[in-house]
Amino acid sequence: MKHIKESLMRSVFFTTACISIAAVILICIFLLASGVPAIREIGFFNFLTGTKWKPANNLYGILPMIVGSVYVTAGALLIGVPTGILTAVFMARFCPKSLYGPIKASVNLMAGIPSVVYGFFGLVVLVPFVRNAFGGRGPSVLTASLLLGLMILPTIISVSETSIRAVPQSYYEGALALGASHERSVFFAVLPAAKSGIFAGIVLGLGRAVGETMAVKMVAGNQPVIPGSILDGVRTLTTNIVLEMGYSTDLHRGALIGTAVVLFVLIFIINISLSLFKRRVR
Repeated sequence: MKHIKESLMRSVFFTTACISIAAVILICIFLLASGVPAIREIGFFNFLTGTKWKPANNLYGILPMIVGSVYVTAGALLIGVPTGILTAVFMARFCPKSLYGPIKASVNLMAGIPSVVYGFFGLVVLVPFVRNAFGGRGPSVLTASLLLGLMILPTIISVSETSIRAVPQSYYEGALALGASHERSVFFAVLPAAKSGIFAGIVLGLGRAVGETMAVKMVAGNQPVIPGSILDGVRTLTTNIVLEMGYSTDLHRGALIGTAVVLFVLIFIINISLSLFKRRVR
């Protein structure tokens, strides 16, 4: 009976794994079959390096959206990664027990807040703050980066804290035995040992930042031009798709699916690069 149950569960796990792989393959086939012909018609280099996105004039250059995605994602990582890692260190090694429960609950609550609610918060709070504090119109690269940095915090904090707690206690005790203080033991013995898990949290946060659409759409300004400063409006690849897909037809629709192809390839390259970097660091 036990052998039958094990065989059954092995079959179930294998089937679900095959379904996941098949879903990814089908998505790739759809994107390539629908987007590549449009990219070929527009011209590969014209599509990737063009600076004008004017569907009415048959101009489909997505360079401003690529630059916008890179700027917003980089800004979110600059804000979210240090904050998330330091928060995780505090929760794992410095936080009093009386505070840990409320902080952990707050982090879990942040993870469950819908993107549109984050976007509304950014529109009502962050946009006026940036406009009054730094100038400009408000919706900008800086505003989108601040909001995305806030949104990726739960992922980075949760994964990093779990990784830090998984480090054997002997690492910490060994550092103390060598004369290190509590702080030095944590930052120079425990934290380096947890870098693999922390790196995984950063990669997950990066994926959330690159793929976010609704919240960015509400605070970024949605201007299909290359921003001259962090206070200028910007349009990302994801917002470009969601803004125009509802009324697009023919080549315009194909260009938007081609944008999704570029986004897919960009995320794939980022993940491969980070995996290679992680392996090299090891």
